[in-house]
Amino acid sequence: MGKVFFTNGNIMDVKAEKIFKGSILTEDGVIKEVGADLTAPADAEVVDFGGGFVSPGLFNCHTHILMSGQANPSKDMGEVETIVDALGNCKKHIETGVTFIRDVGGSKYYDIQIRDMQRKGKILAPEMQVSGRNICMTGGHGWSSGREADGADDARKAAREQLRAGADWIKLMATGGVMTNGVEPGSPQLTEEEMRAAIEEAHKVGARTCTHAQGNTGIKNALRAGIDSIEHGFYLDQWCYDWMKEHNVYFVPTLSAMYWIKVNGVEAGIPEWAVKKVNGAFDAHKKSFYEAYKAGVKICLGTDAGTPFNFHDRTAYEMVLMVEDGMEPWDAIKSGTVNAAELCQVEKTHGSIEPGKVASFTVYGADPIADINAVCDCRMTVIKGKVAFCK
Repeated sequence: MGKVFFTNGNIMDVKAEKIFKGSILTEDGVIKEVGADLTAPADAEVVDFGGGFVSPGLFNCHTHILMSGQANPSKDMGEVETIVDALGNCKKHIETGVTFIRDVGGSKYYDIQIRDMQRKGKILAPEMQVSGRNICMTGGHGWSSGREADGADDARKAAREQLRAGADWIKLMATGGVMTNGVEPGSPQLTEEEMRAAIEEAHKVGARTCTHAQGNTGIKNALRAGIDSIEHGFYLDQWCYDWMKEHNVYFVPTLSAMYWIKVNGVEAGIPEWAVKKVNGAFDAHKKSFYEAYKAGVKICLGTDAGTPFNFHDRTAYEMVLMVEDGMEPWDAIKSGTVNAAELCQVEKTHGSIEPGKVASFTVYGADPIADINAVCDCRMTVIKGKVAFCK
């Protein structure tokens, strides 16, 4: 790959919360130098950032790459159509500045195969970590594509099956959810004992665990069981915030998932039962997000991309929603960079623009700190030192 000299950029130092005009020298996909007065080596390819605002590559920590935002995702699609759409979804992420995704539940282990193809360089896609099939109780949220498990021993076996298949994460369903008919977001599902067994198996081999957890009882079951991240978290309370801070548990609120269902509604073809559940929990979700943020819980960007009208080119809008709900712009940027890299345990190589880090960048046309809406205008995406998208 050789040397690439990226110049004429407004470099966003997300750790120091400052922006400076400068350049970045990379070699073989790794950042070698960052500074205001760098000179391009004679043997380097030169890429002009065009005066854009250069952020570390954006993460989306909650995607469903096999789902494409249909009004009713429960409708079956053919296998070929599913895979073709998934590859298109990967491209959409790249074209909107996303360089790393964490996919949290697919079917038939297609997500694992797509990740492996990306790592081999056979497809254009963000770097990714994947979960295989989510683990749920019989008839619970996500049962149609998940691995149903009942009892601690079966949950342990289910986790082992996902790890054998190559999953980086184990996804557990602690509560009901919006997009499964007949279950309620607040109802607990997998028990604390069932989740603890699965979490133990993941942690034995260095894998991480996350949970779909919307209701308070299920959230607390997952926390006590040793979960690494809470997804959605509609009904958090002070006990949860304290526990999450003490045990370094991350929160991925996925504000987008609720937002796009609410603004589109039944008129757009979303099932009435799903819209009703969103309307019932919408305000509580926003409140939990704001209170968790103010309490100092580590928050990471994830959208639940693939749920109704929650398309894979809308990752950045999650930051807009975060700021609208009370988060400072720098903290919104951090949620999709340094915080997300920590969650995925790649903080030594990703998440900030520093020598030694992977050369993955997202370039915005304007300053997102002055106006967070600028994150919706990605002008260039660089992955491992190569321009993957340029507008």
